[in-house]
Amino acid sequence: MTDRGTVEAVVSRQEPSTLMSAAEEVAALAGGYADAADETRRLEPDVVKAVVAAGFARHFVPAAYGGSAGTFGDLTRALATVGAECAATSWSASIVAGVGRMAGYLPAEGCAEVWQDGPDTVVVGSLAPLGRAKSVPGGFRLTGTWPSISVVDFSDWALVRAVFATGEHRAPRVFVIPRAAYTVRDTWTNIGMRATGSHTLVVDDVFVPEARTFDGGDLFEGRPQHSTEACHALPLPAANGLSFAPPTLGAARGALAHWTDYATTKFRSAPEAAGGPGLTRGHYAAALARSAGEIDAAQLLIERASEVADRGAEITPLEVVRNGRDCSLAVELLVTAVNRVFGAAGTSGHSVTSPLQRYWRDVNAASTHVGLQFEPAAHAYMTRVACAATA
Repeated sequence: MTDRGTVEAVVSRQEPSTLMSAAEEVAALAGGYADAADETRRLEPDVVKAVVAAGFARHFVPAAYGGSAGTFGDLTRALATVGAECAATSWSASIVAGVGRMAGYLPAEGCAEVWQDGPDTVVVGSLAPLGRAKSVPGGFRLTGTWPSISVVDFSDWALVRAVFATGEHRAPRVFVIPRAAYTVRDTWTNIGMRATGSHTLVVDDVFVPEARTFDGGDLFEGRPQHSTEACHALPLPAANGLSFAPPTLGAARGALAHWTDYATTKFRSAPEAAGGPGLTRGHYAAALARSAGEIDAAQLLIERASEVADRGAEITPLEVVRNGRDCSLAVELLVTAVNRVFGAAGTSGHSVTSPLQRYWRDVNAASTHVGLQFEPAAHAYMTRVACAATA
């Protein structure tokens, strides 16, 4: 177990420029708690405190409210670093950063309220339009149930999407509500990403003032109401996969590193040619080379998507959909690589005491997220290419 005193060193880091070095310390701390967190289905509070102190919550918060207004490139590298030790911690850090970015689309009055106590406020949420909203004087009455809200137990605010009707017109809208406005149901029992504590958030007829809502179309099209930072002038489809692919990349790296220790020993004692007992050196060499190559290829795709996202409003329509394609394709490569090394790990690698099986569960669970599915990403890419060809 990592020394709990390590958290003090991480908590003391508040400068946004230290995100990467702080991420290395978060990774060490989270790795020490990873097995226990997997069992309890919940991150250790010290780990969450370290994630916030490292700068993940403030990473995309507008500078006007004390945030870093940071880059996708910096965040991607930091998330991959943490994910190599604990995928669930990296996923939670990504959610905190990504949903905080979305809250930056609020009107100035709403932003000031959310970050009135500083930029390290923990905002979680979901864009699934599972709520119902009714327009009333000064705002809306909101009701709904949103499952799978990662790290919700540690949240200060929640961002959710609901549909409201005005006459015959029904439109989705985004709402940001304080912790006192919602309850949490303990429903997260999945076999992968267990430590994310992705329970269900429930809102029952809560008043939300107009200043804490915004049109969902603004988020999807990259039209912030008052922020001028590049990270807010980006259409959501160009950024969505970057919330989920980097933690998966980190977990794949962790799986490969763990398996390589095992495979190196096996390789040294394995026969050169088939025909005798056991697997040959070629078996281990091929598994290592293919899996390492796939992980490297996935990294290149994710890093390019991050660099493109950092162009903000300058991104082209084709690059928007290419980012979605690249992130989903990268995760397919990561799943293939991790499944290969898991299959080549022998019975010891499949033991519940082996970190490899946790990486394997986490990577496969992450890949099922709706934001990482290849078919809709491919359809959007093909549609854009076809439009360009006929223009």
